[in-house]
Amino acid sequence: MDNQRNLLLAVVLCGLLLFGSQALTQYFYPQPVVTSEVASPAASKAASEEVPTASTPAKRTREGGLQDPADIAKEEAELATELVAADRIKIDAPELAGSINPLGARIDDIVLKTHSQTVERDSGPVRIFSPADTEAQHYAQFGWSGDGVRLPGIDTVWQAEGGPLAPGQPVTLTWNNGEGLLFTIKLTVDDHYMITAEQTVANTSGGPVVVRPRAGIVRTSKTASASTFNVHSGAIGAFGDGVNFGPDYDDLAEDAAEGRIEGTPHWLGFTDIYWLSAVIPQDGSNVDADFQSLGDQLYVARMEYQPVTVAAGQQVTKTTQLFAGAKESAILDQYETAGIEKFGNAIDWGWFGWIARPIWWLLTHLFALVGNFGLAIILMTVLIRLVLFPIAQKQFASMAQMKAIQPKMKALQERYKDDKQKQQQEIMALYKKEKVNPLAGCLPILIQIPIFFALYKTLILAIEMRHQPFMLWIEDLSAPDPANLAYLLSLIGINVPSWLMFIFGVGILAVLLGVTMWATFRLNPTAMDPMQQQIFSIMPWALMFVMAPFAAGLLLYWVTNNILTLAQQSYLYSKHPQLKAAAVKQKADQEKVAERDAGT
Repeated sequence: MDNQRNLLLAVVLCGLLLFGSQALTQYFYPQPVVTSEVASPAASKAASEEVPTASTPAKRTREGGLQDPADIAKEEAELATELVAADRIKIDAPELAGSINPLGARIDDIVLKTHSQTVERDSGPVRIFSPADTEAQHYAQFGWSGDGVRLPGIDTVWQAEGGPLAPGQPVTLTWNNGEGLLFTIKLTVDDHYMITAEQTVANTSGGPVVVRPRAGIVRTSKTASASTFNVHSGAIGAFGDGVNFGPDYDDLAEDAAEGRIEGTPHWLGFTDIYWLSAVIPQDGSNVDADFQSLGDQLYVARMEYQPVTVAAGQQVTKTTQLFAGAKESAILDQYETAGIEKFGNAIDWGWFGWIARPIWWLLTHLFALVGNFGLAIILMTVLIRLVLFPIAQKQFASMAQMKAIQPKMKALQERYKDDKQKQQQEIMALYKKEKVNPLAGCLPILIQIPIFFALYKTLILAIEMRHQPFMLWIEDLSAPDPANLAYLLSLIGINVPSWLMFIFGVGILAVLLGVTMWATFRLNPTAMDPMQQQIFSIMPWALMFVMAPFAAGLLLYWVTNNILTLAQQSYLYSKHPQLKAAAVKQKADQEKVAERDAGT
């Protein structure tokens, strides 16, 4: 009866694991919005003339970008129109390309030369910035505010000199207000993702003027990556002593107070899982900054310097930087070393950052050695197991000692069965006398937990892992294993709904995970009561479904770790034959008990 109850509890527990993982599958396997037809130009024009209504938030994926086919088609058409203007100033840096719009002095066209949109290398570069009023609008703008002064605005057409913008080739934008003030924005770019803007006001009028230089980033949340419990997408900035990952877009839309900033802003902007756009004020400056929802899924991060007085015949310059690019850890750290506070922490490593960063370092160096991130993960797993091997030896030695004192422990338990406190004291005294540590067997598992979660964070956050292939069908180690039944069905035109992906989304790596974990449990020599035995019999197959949506690289690590565990246990059994004999005897005894229970 007890065994039946225990089995029922085990089944319920595993069922919760399975169905609880459905939320994960819906995140990792998002279903794009499907439209029955693309509206005709006439219909689109008619729709644009209707009274605007609140738009439905877009479905977001792990990498972000537009998902609705109609939005994608509209964006392509808008870019084809917006980016052909003859007066645009080209950007042609080593890692950035695009153009600057002289209307409003907007930097609104940036693509990343070194990052492709998909695993296909010819899929085109990732687009970071798009012009205002397009479906994927995301841009930066520099300007001034002030009272009683004619200032440049969003409709101001600036005069450009120089170009294309490249390292060592600045671009200068100028505008004369006709009242004795000359506004200048000198733009330079480095070899990576940083554009520097020197904002100057020259006063040739007869009296002083007071202005406030400012800068900001505007973007739509339609292109944002998914924001989850452990990966933030939305507003970000370094304020005071730390980096704030928040608020997200929904928070800003619901409560304007969420966008208020406390503490000195070192930088602020918007982050996706792999991309970052941020403005950085001049070092040592006191600026006011905030985030705000502009409505219709549009948001702004803005900062404004304190008022400066420009005396007659004088000029004042403020230098602001704009980062628009990939969150490459080494590059971010370089900028932090150059003076941008906490810029390396723009990647949210979380609580396990203290070990995630060393794992990232080890993986990238192993990759440089072997040229394949899958092999780098396997090599890293082997190195970790080698480092932990002495601990595993102690674990097996402790288990052998535990087996040796089992008769004495049972005698003590029988002798003091009516006095639990005395029984515990005598058992602890026995441990001390025999020099046995009952917790030694837990140490390898406890050490593996932070390593596992650190690797998980590395795989989903480190852009160095994005679109990295392993071999055969695995073309992206940061994405789920594509070799599953759902993919095969899609080849013949059958789309599996997201709520069934926890079954049909199980790939080859997940099956290997289940099999190797089951084998390690079978080889485990520790004694288990019937409840533990039943849970451990079901757990490998439950975890096979739960882990299927995770990054293929994480499953590769776990499968490799299980295989190494099997090899290690086989070796250590040869060194401790009494454990192997005990495991065989335990298995035989359990089978006899099972047969007896079945007979009754």
